[in-house]
Amino acid sequence: MLLGTWNLENLYRPGGPYGPRDEAGYEAKLAALAAVITELDPTVLGVQEVGDPEALKDLAGMLDDDWHVALSEHPDSRGIRVGFLSRTAMTVVADTRAFPAELRPVQADDSGLTAGQAGRGVLAVEIEGGDGPLRVAVCHLKSKLLSYPNGRFQPRDEGERARYGAYALYRRAAEATALRALADVLLARDGQGRDVAVLGDLNDEVQAATTQLLLGPPGSEIGTPGYGRPDGGDATRLWDVAALIPPGQRWSRVNSGRHELIDHVLLSHRLVHRATAAGTGLPGEGPPGLPSVGPDPVERRGEPGSDHAPVWVRVGG
Repeated sequence: MLLGTWNLENLYRPGGPYGPRDEAGYEAKLAALAAVITELDPTVLGVQEVGDPEALKDLAGMLDDDWHVALSEHPDSRGIRVGFLSRTAMTVVADTRAFPAELRPVQADDSGLTAGQAGRGVLAVEIEGGDGPLRVAVCHLKSKLLSYPNGRFQPRDEGERARYGAYALYRRAAEATALRALADVLLARDGQGRDVAVLGDLNDEVQAATTQLLLGPPGSEIGTPGYGRPDGGDATRLWDVAALIPPGQRWSRVNSGRHELIDHVLLSHRLVHRATAAGTGLPGEGPPGLPSVGPDPVERRGEPGSDHAPVWVRVGG
C-alpha cells in the first residue's frame, strides 16, 4: 500500500483568474499530473489546491481504471480545497474547519480582523484495507507566502513584513492545533490498534513548531533508541516519515532557491512500524527538477504540472 500527498498547484478549469488561460494549457496540466500519479500508483493520494471540483474529476478520468474522488466542502477565498484520489471507495468521516472550542480566534491583519476557523477545510475519510479500516486526513495549512492589503505580495516596509509573517504563523499554528484535535478523534487513544494517517501541505518543515504540534507526546522518534520500545505515548503519537526519506530527497518544494520539505505524511504507531520505504517524487527517482517559486503565486498561472513534488510512504509489501 502506498500513501501519498501532493499539492497540485492551482488545479482549475480554464477561463478563471487563477487557472490556465485556454483549453490547451489545461490539457497540458492534466496530462503532466496524470503521468506522475500513474507512475506513483498510490492506494490513496491526498491532494491540495483543487480550485474546481470538476477539474479533479477530469484528472481522475485520465487515470487508469476507476478512481474515487472525495473533496472538502470548505474552500478558501481563492476556491482551493483539499481532497483525495483513491482506488477504493471512501467514507467521509469529517470535513471541518473548526478550531477547538478552547482556542480563541487569532489576529489576521493590521485592522484587527481575526480568524476563528481554518482557511481551508480538513477532510478525513475511511477506507477498508486488508488489515482493517484505514482512517486518513488531508490538510493544507496557512501558506508561508505572505499577502498584504489590496492584493499586494510585497510589503511596504520590513515592519509590515514582520507583522504579516506573525499573523500567518498565528493562523498556521491554530490550524495545526485543529488538525491535531481531529487526529485525536481518529486515533481514539488506540494508535497501536488503529491505522491512521495525516497527509498534507503543512507549509513548514519537519522541525518547525507548527509541524511538531501534530506529533503528540515527544519521544520514540524514528531513529532513536526509544522507537522500538513500546510506551504510553504510542496510543496518541504520530510519526513523520520524513526520517525514512533518503537524505538527498528530503525536499518537496523550492522556495526562492532553497529546497524545503513542507509536504508531510504522519502515521500512527500501527502504521509506522509497517512502513518499508518513503520518498519524494517518484519511487526510485526522487524529486523532479522543480521550479523555484517566489512570493507571487500568480507568476506560475497556467504552468503544467506542479511546483511541489509528491511525498509518499509504502506500508507493507
